Amino acid sequence: MTTRPRLVRTRTELADALGALGGARALVMTMGALHEGHLQLVREARALADHVVVSIFVNPTQFAPGEDFDAYPRTLDADMEALAGVGADLVWAPGPADVYPAPVRATIDPGPVARVLEGASRPTHFAGVALVCTKVVNLVRPDVALYGLKDAQQLAVLRTVFEGLDVPVRLHPVPIVRDHDGVALSSRNRYLAADERARARALPEALSLAVAAARGGAGAALAVEAARERIEAEGGIAIDYIAVVDDGTFDVLAGTGSAAPQVAANPGPATIVEGGLRACRVLVAARVGGTRLIDNMELPLVCEEAGA
Repeated sequence: MTTRPRLVRTRTELADALGALGGARALVMTMGALHEGHLQLVREARALADHVVVSIFVNPTQFAPGEDFDAYPRTLDADMEALAGVGADLVWAPGPADVYPAPVRATIDPGPVARVLEGASRPTHFAGVALVCTKVVNLVRPDVALYGLKDAQQLAVLRTVFEGLDVPVRLHPVPIVRDHDGVALSSRNRYLAADERARARALPEALSLAVAAARGGAGAALAVEAARERIEAEGGIAIDYIAVVDDGTFDVLAGTGSAAPQVAANPGPATIVEGGLRACRVLVAARVGGTRLIDNMELPLVCEEAGA
């Protein structure tokens, strides 16, 4: 038996619906166009709390002029069908005036973590993400908020903002969900033509080669090079950046691409995990045809070679 969650639109409706929910509350924030990756967030949220709230809102403050805000898919009816039976109790699908009832004057600067990689390519993006996530968390008041690791930098930004502002919520990362061919699930995958979708497989394959190189003792720069060679051999893919970052500080250790990230001049302390390895992540952003895709994987580096 499937149960559709309750749908509310306004702040008042949200507050009334939340008042009827007792116990621990989990939040899953989305921009809609839901796929299996989003649904996995909801399933994990159900395991962590008594009730699950899903927000569906295409946030204008995280889109710069000329980006795909107007073209971003809005599929609320299909999203509600997808959410039936996976554990969501409540869906808040506000309009812009409900989230931003007054002109936006207050902003949030997440700091250096928001100025590299995606932040360098999209300079206003993470300020908009930080603002909307802080607002929605304050309105929903969840005990835990779940975010997918496909947007690893977003998670690092929110961790920085929520800890810095003492926002009382626990962040829970959820691993990337991949299709049968290894491509990370994304709402933007629907824009790929058949031949472009085939080429997109080079992205996870390139990241896997970087991880294999690191496990073989290669440093950050050689891991990046292994990924670059695979993507360039595929052809038809324009690399925005490939980078290795420390998974705790998000300091850039090595990078390449048309928007090559600047290596951190004064990096913070290395994030060391079991076995004395440095916990890192290799990330890629690239255009396959006209579609910009991002992906990443965990990458363990031998600590003394982390800056190689």
